[in-house]
Amino acid sequence: MLSAGDTVTLIKDLKVKGAGFTAKRGTAVRNITLVPDNAAHIEGRVNDQRIVILTEFVKKS
Repeated sequence: MLSAGDTVTLIKDLKVKGAGFTAKRGTAVRNITLVPDNAAHIEGRVNDQRIVILTEFVKKS
């Protein structure tokens, strides 16, 4: 179970729509926040860009 403030690691390369980069597998996303109305989404910062990530593509570090 994920909590706000956790650090997670990406388990798959993810294309970030609208930002023009790919978040690579193994990237640590620190200090995540939970999306209040959708348990399948979290928010985190990758490459100084705030993105929404599906929880199926991360594992807790």
